[in-house]
Amino acid sequence: MTKEVEAATERPAEFSAKDYTDPPPAPLVDFEELTQWSFYRAIIAEFIATLLFLYVTILTVIGYKHQADVDAGGDICGGVGILGIAWAFGGMIFILVYCTAGISGGHINPAVTFGLFLARKVSLIRAVLYMVAQCLGAICGVGFVKAYQSAYYNRYGGGVNVMAPGHNKGVGLGAEIIGTFVLVYTVFSATDPKRNARDSHVPVLAPLPIGFAVFMVHLATIPITGTGINPARSFGAAVIYNGDKAWDEHWIFWVGPFIGAFAAAVYHQFILRAGAIKALGSFRSNA
Repeated sequence: MTKEVEAATERPAEFSAKDYTDPPPAPLVDFEELTQWSFYRAIIAEFIATLLFLYVTILTVIGYKHQADVDAGGDICGGVGILGIAWAFGGMIFILVYCTAGISGGHINPAVTFGLFLARKVSLIRAVLYMVAQCLGAICGVGFVKAYQSAYYNRYGGGVNVMAPGHNKGVGLGAEIIGTFVLVYTVFSATDPKRNARDSHVPVLAPLPIGFAVFMVHLATIPITGTGINPARSFGAAVIYNGDKAWDEHWIFWVGPFIGAFAAAVYHQFILRAGAIKALGSFRSNA
């Protein structure tokens, strides 16, 4: 009897039941979404979240520059500093992802949307409209900042992402690629159903690690590019400020984040989650 029990319990690992369920891949094009109110509600949520994100963070940047402006009676050591700016960006992402995750997924970033599209988490239609909503929200958010603080906005550069003196465009592009990789990799890890099941004994609040990732990347890359890692953030500031310097280097803040998001999606889906091996195993079993 004991041997029978041992034989029953000693099953190969391949027959053990999964303790998590992977959601089915999103269709490439899903026209049915266009008939659902939840789809438009998600687009509105992305628009408003990005608007609020840019409004608070750009105000923080401009406020710090004014407080540290010695010529305007400020203190060079005054204001929130780089640490405070990084907290503003990371904290707002934490808050907004928490608020919108159940409605739109809380992307608030075209690079995040692009990465999730590559991983088949969202359809092409949803990805494109999310990016449009995010960019429009960013423009409106920065527009509110300029409307309320027009003198300071123009004087302190409008929070536009530009290369810092002493750094070339290659360095800036590399910083944007790696910074966005960290962010999108964190998004995949924090929302992975396998991780949530296996580590269920550890309470994980997904917006928290995502917000911390944004915070840490800002600490590292503010002195280089002002930190983009979000094409909508860079685009909104460039459109409203509309200076030559912003547009000359603007391509860095699209190319870098999209390359970083692509690398993060490939790394997580095909290496960490062994997507290529699973596909090959399925092919062999059907042969």
